Amino acid sequence: MRLSCKVAAALLALGSLLLLYLLVGSAAAPPRPPPAPSAPARPASPLGRRQPRLSRSPPRRNAPGGGLAAARKPGEQKRSKEPSSLQCMHLAVVACGDRLEETLIMLKSAVLFSNRRLCFHIFSEDSLKPEFNKKLQEWPSSYTKKFEYNIYPITFSVGNAQEWKKLFKPCAAQRLFLPVILKDVDSLLYVDTDVLFLRPIDDIWHILKEFNSTQLAAMAPEHEIPKIGWYSRFARHPYYGTTGVNSGVMLMNLTRIRNTQFRNSVIPSGLTWEEMLYPLYQKYKNYITWGDQDLLNIIFYFNPECLYVFPCQWNYRPDHCMYGSNCKGAEEEGVSILHGNRGVYHDDKQPTFKALYEVIRDFPFEDNLFQSLYYPLQSKFLDTVHTLCGRIPQVFLKQIEKTMKKVYENRVIVYLGANHRY
Repeated sequence: MRLSCKVAAALLALGSLLLLYLLVGSAAAPPRPPPAPSAPARPASPLGRRQPRLSRSPPRRNAPGGGLAAARKPGEQKRSKEPSSLQCMHLAVVACGDRLEETLIMLKSAVLFSNRRLCFHIFSEDSLKPEFNKKLQEWPSSYTKKFEYNIYPITFSVGNAQEWKKLFKPCAAQRLFLPVILKDVDSLLYVDTDVLFLRPIDDIWHILKEFNSTQLAAMAPEHEIPKIGWYSRFARHPYYGTTGVNSGVMLMNLTRIRNTQFRNSVIPSGLTWEEMLYPLYQKYKNYITWGDQDLLNIIFYFNPECLYVFPCQWNYRPDHCMYGSNCKGAEEEGVSILHGNRGVYHDDKQPTFKALYEVIRDFPFEDNLFQSLYYPLQSKFLDTVHTLCGRIPQVFLKQIEKTMKKVYENRVIVYLGANHRY
C-alpha cells in the first residue's frame, strides 16, 4: 500500500510538471493533426470514365425570396454569409492631442485578450492619422489579422464645430455623433483612451443580448455610494438615477438610437438623437461640468427606460478603491475593464493603475503572457501596497488570471487533440 501511494505521488508530480511545462512553455504552434484517411477510389464506369460525383449537400436556399442561391461564376470570390461589419465586434475611440500612446495601449489590450475579430473606429485629428497607421502596421501579423481599422476625421453634423470640439476635453463630444456618422454599424462599444481591457471584449459584447425592447445603451454608475457621489452633491442639471452614469465605457445599439424619438426638455414632442443634441447643449451649457457625459445624463434622465446599467467592474476607476473598496462586483469577479481617468497612468497618485498600464505597454506581442505580463505585474504590485488600491491586488488580477488560463487550456486541448491517436 505504501509503495502504491509513492507511485501515485510520483505520477501526480510528473503530471503537474507536464502541465506547468505546457502553460509556461514557449508559444510555439502545436503540430498539425494527422491527415484524414482518403476516400476509396470510385469504381470506373462501363465506358471507362469515372462516374460523376453526386452532391450530398442540399440545395442552398439563401437567395432573396427563398429561392435557390445562384451559382458562383468562374473567378468570382466566395461571398461571406454576412457582411464583415456584422462578423466583428465594433470598438470606437476618440483621440486628440497627446492621446496617441494611450489609445494604442488600449487597442493593444483589446487585441491581446479578445477572441472574435475586432473592427476599430478611430476618430482622430488629421495630424495623428499617419502615426496611427504607422504604429498599427508595425504590430506582428499574428495580431493584425485579428482586427481591421478605419480612421475618421473629427466632424460634428449639427451646431458649432468649435464649440463641440472644446466641450470638456478636446474632441470628447465626438462620441455623441457616432450614431449619425457610423450609419452602417448596428452596435458599438465606445471607450475613452484611458481604458484597458483585462478580459475579452466578447464578454461585454454579450450584454447587448441582455437589452430589453426599450434599452439602447449601457453604462456604469458614476459612483457606488450616492452620498459621496459628484452628481448627487454638485450637479446643477438633471442626471440619471441617484448617482449619474459614467460615459467612459458605453455600449450602444446604434440602430435603436437612430430609430428612437427621445423625450426632452426642449419641446413637448419627441426628437431624434441628432435633432436633440444641439438644442439640449444650448439649454444646459452654462450648467454642465463634464461636457458630453453630462448631456448623456440629461438624455437618460428623461428617457430612463432606454438605459441598461451594468455593474462597476465594467468601468473600474480610482474612485472604486482610493478611499476603500466599494465595487462589490470587482471584489467578487475581478476588474473587467480598467478606466484610468484623472491621468493616473502618468503620475504616482495611483501606482496600481500605473503598473497595469506600463506592463501592458511594455509587453512584447509574441512573448509568453505568464512570463512577460503576469509575473512583472505581480512584482510591480508589491510596490503599491502602501495605497488602498494596492492592498487588493486580487481585484486587479482575477480576470487576467482567468483569461490567461483559458488561453493556455485551449492550447493544451489543441496540443493533446493533435497528438491523439484513435
